[in-house]
Amino acid sequence: MSMDSFLQNIANSITLGSLYALIAIGYTMVYGIIRLINFAHADLLMVAAYVAFYGIFIFALPWWVAFAIAIALTTLLGMSIEKLAYRPLRNAPRISVLISAIGVSFLLENIGIVVLGARPKPFPRPEALVWNIQAGNISFLSLTIIIPIVTVILLLAVTYMVKKTKIGIAMRAVSRDFETSSLMAVDVNKVVGTTFAVGSALAAVGGLLWSLQYPQVDPLMGVFPGLKCFIAAVMGGIGSIPGAMLGGFLLGTIEVMLVGFMPDLSGYRDAFAFVILILILLFRPGGILGENVVEKV
Repeated sequence: MSMDSFLQNIANSITLGSLYALIAIGYTMVYGIIRLINFAHADLLMVAAYVAFYGIFIFALPWWVAFAIAIALTTLLGMSIEKLAYRPLRNAPRISVLISAIGVSFLLENIGIVVLGARPKPFPRPEALVWNIQAGNISFLSLTIIIPIVTVILLLAVTYMVKKTKIGIAMRAVSRDFETSSLMAVDVNKVVGTTFAVGSALAAVGGLLWSLQYPQVDPLMGVFPGLKCFIAAVMGGIGSIPGAMLGGFLLGTIEVMLVGFMPDLSGYRDAFAFVILILILLFRPGGILGENVVEKV
């Protein structure tokens, strides 16, 4: 592999890793608070992408207005899912909540197929966001710079919220002990609702950036990115925000470099991601930055 090809792959891995990291943070936030793998999180990507798509094409909205509406509506949808599908099962066995999450995911996907159609649609790329950059013999899109910057800014914002704000302190308290936090006058419903709001907003931003990078939308567009981001969260340490960031970048780098160094194995890049998940669960169940915690039965 030439130096130019290596640098091109580095640029691609940063872009893909940033997308994985951004979406994985939403997974890990929800898990960190209520110990739930929110499988519907991946489908919120699809919802945000379609809202923006129809906002631009049908209602002729400026791209930034369509994106803002998509983030707002996806955030409201995420909060509604928590209130209607998860909150009534909060004291139920954990398997019941997990089944509910899988059911919500299938519901969103099938509503999308029935209402929106299964045929993929081209996603618009605003010229203000997407243009070519030439650096020597390396050519890449402006998104290679925009996506990591957005991801780092949102990571810092979420970290500040969790570490420095009152709601963040409440989140950390609730993540440790639901019952004790409620006895200490913490509004658990508000904390969990806020967590889902933030996670859903991150999923919306991730879905919009994903659609810009890979300009096509369909009702199942969130399935594989969602699984990959779940793997990234587990790799870094599910429940750890820095761990989700690290896991996303590592997984993106591994995938891109695998294709770069061994192009004959490019068809197995998804399989390698699941192999990594199995190895992490076998040898480091808590992830790179996570803690190995024994669940109470």
